[in-house]
Amino acid sequence: MDTTELAKPSAQQMAWQDLEFGMFCHFGMNTFCDQEWGEGNDSPELFNPVKLDARQWVRTAKRAGCKYLIFTAKHHDGFCLWPTATTDYSVKSSPWKNGSGDVVREVADACREEGLLLGLYLSPWDRHEPCYPDKDAYDQFYAEQLTELLTQYGPLVEVWFDGAGSQGREYDWPRIIGLVKQHQPDAMIFNMGSPTIRWVGNEDGVAPYPCWNTAESARESMFTSDMLTWMEGTPAWVPAECDVPIRSRHWFWHPNDESSLHSLEHLLDLYYRSVGHGATLLLNVAPDDRGLLPDVDAERLIELGDEILRRFGAAIAAAAGEGTEVTLELEESQTVDHVILMEDIAHGERVREYVLEAFREDQWVELAVGSAIGHKKIDRFEPVLASRLRLRVTKHAAEPVIRRFEAYCVSGQQ
Repeated sequence: MDTTELAKPSAQQMAWQDLEFGMFCHFGMNTFCDQEWGEGNDSPELFNPVKLDARQWVRTAKRAGCKYLIFTAKHHDGFCLWPTATTDYSVKSSPWKNGSGDVVREVADACREEGLLLGLYLSPWDRHEPCYPDKDAYDQFYAEQLTELLTQYGPLVEVWFDGAGSQGREYDWPRIIGLVKQHQPDAMIFNMGSPTIRWVGNEDGVAPYPCWNTAESARESMFTSDMLTWMEGTPAWVPAECDVPIRSRHWFWHPNDESSLHSLEHLLDLYYRSVGHGATLLLNVAPDDRGLLPDVDAERLIELGDEILRRFGAAIAAAAGEGTEVTLELEESQTVDHVILMEDIAHGERVREYVLEAFREDQWVELAVGSAIGHKKIDRFEPVLASRLRLRVTKHAAEPVIRRFEAYCVSGQQ
């Protein structure tokens, strides 16, 4: 294959893929109503997170190794968590800080102070706004809201467009995408219009394998099998993001719901099947009605981050190279049970099939086989004592360029 035919990422996409692990933060009117989807008729008087501390959210995310945070500035109920000029259905009509607060500002400031990248979620579907049935009027309304978020809160790493509730509705995507490109040219665009990253297609936190970085469409939402029609000019390289709540099926906080908190083992499995399949993991941890992350959720997130660091914080050995064979020499015979592979995706995804082998007792033995490597592939296998490892690419689109070939022993760590 001519390498000019291979899709390649932009510099911004490559930087985003290196983030690997982010925290989603669903917070808003639903937090105070024990619900997931409000209908847009809940009173602003209900919104009063008297102990809100966005720095607690951000510091917890950072402590767990998350590199970015996506915040729900407006969910489907239309309640805005910043004092927008477009509607009174916002924090300015709430008792919180006597109507003078701005949650988006507090999150943005905390992210900047702690060095975490910020992304914002702005639901296209709006169940409160009276002009929603009028396409032209709502397109103008939405563009004004989006412009406020794009221009008032500093650099954004991602703009999250949720397709839920919008089946059959065509928004003014050329205008929407144009606004993002005008005001936040480095931000990733999630899944709609002319996306630069796509939804993986489920809310389980799992990428299928192989999960190639190229795509021509993606599912619109959990509630339809319909595939989106992306704008002409959408890049061929559209890596996947895996979003999943830390509490089973609950994106917003609910009282007396601690039993739905996923176990550490389950979350680790999601890490292997998202980041380990070359995608990015976006794990939702929802603040409660105080405006704080619940202790049990925060502790579980930190446990996950600590275990990822324990397993993959320091490789036994590492190598890089070009060609169909790359060998990783170990200083001595050592036990290995994990290998991380990364292609240099600046050149596109070149590997199509590979074999991972270990040299032991004077012969090569097979450890794992795979297809996609892309940004990252984590292979785990029964512990093996080996003096060196070998990656053999058996099918490729062009000469492979391996960015990282790393060996780990997880089982032997304390």
